[in-house]
Amino acid sequence: MRAPERMQQDMTPTGNDNATADNVTGSGSSAAGLAATLMPVGMEVNGMTVALSLDPRTTLLDAMREHLRLNGTKKGCDHGQCGACTVIVNGQRINSCLTLAVMHDGDAVTTIEGLGTVDDLHPMQAAFVKHDGYQCGYCTPGQICSAVSVLKEIAAGVPSHATADLTATPTVTRDEISERMSGNLCRCGAYSNIAEAMVEVAGAEA
Repeated sequence: MRAPERMQQDMTPTGNDNATADNVTGSGSSAAGLAATLMPVGMEVNGMTVALSLDPRTTLLDAMREHLRLNGTKKGCDHGQCGACTVIVNGQRINSCLTLAVMHDGDAVTTIEGLGTVDDLHPMQAAFVKHDGYQCGYCTPGQICSAVSVLKEIAAGVPSHATADLTATPTVTRDEISERMSGNLCRCGAYSNIAEAMVEVAGAEA
């Protein structure tokens, strides 16, 4: 396995950043005020070690999109209600718009870019293509990250609201998929195709 690379993000203040710093710190020197508000954040993103200096109010979503230019993760509602911003942190899916980047210092983050490439698709990505699990594609990165995590949750025996017997190991069923994927909205209505893709990857008949 290739050793993780290291990326150092250049966070040179811009005019807008200076204005923000003045508002926050009340300092006459906007550049000095901004520097005082930045916090170091280190994490592993898609297998690469990343070092950032961020405003502590920066969400994980904005850190991925605006500072690391990983634009696959989408900003939808920005309120944790649509799932377009879903990423995988330490093996668990989260809404990246609802968490601050500084809270994930030392964590491992996987975005859609880290699951597969054009030449080497993740099985879930390939299944989405095969079953037409998307239309406009805006929600697709979040759908795929969530779908990958859902199958791992079921395999690990984590129950959901749709699990009838909490003492039994949950299985991949349409009800389980619908319940567990309910936080990922698709305005195009590709839900049945998404479920078919997940069933195929799980190797289940549902």
